[in-house]
Amino acid sequence: MDHLPTTEAAVTALHHLAAEYRLAIEVTHDIGADQTSRRSAAGVGVTTDPDGTLPHEAYVELGGRPHVEVRLFPDDDALITVDGVECPDVARNDVPAFLRALYEGHAWVKVRRFPPSHFLMVPLPGDRVHKEFIPVGLSPWLSGRRQ
Repeated sequence: MDHLPTTEAAVTALHHLAAEYRLAIEVTHDIGADQTSRRSAAGVGVTTDPDGTLPHEAYVELGGRPHVEVRLFPDDDALITVDGVECPDVARNDVPAFLRALYEGHAWVKVRRFPPSHFLMVPLPGDRVHKEFIPVGLSPWLSGRRQ
């Protein structure tokens, strides 16, 4: 996967992915330190970081199943929510691979019998797997991927 150096590059990659999988996509941009969620300490009316740059954050919602929301942060990471399961700290470069794993059926739900629990498992490049505890009940999409 190409390096995604900016939030805008990641949004462009998600537009291409949505077109490839024929998914509806909605994008909201927050630009400026006074607009982004991780810049609350910037002060009232301050739009730039101390180095003079404008931080850019984007919220992306993809149609289809599973229901996927992506918040791309200016700090090269993302929060991906899959049917209500939050997957924080996903590297921005891994976001397209993460979503491909979902849409191509490679992600699964690991079931642990004792103590009873479920984990969303999403394979990533380099023989890595993103593992996320599922704190609530399983959606129909998640339930269909139990192993």
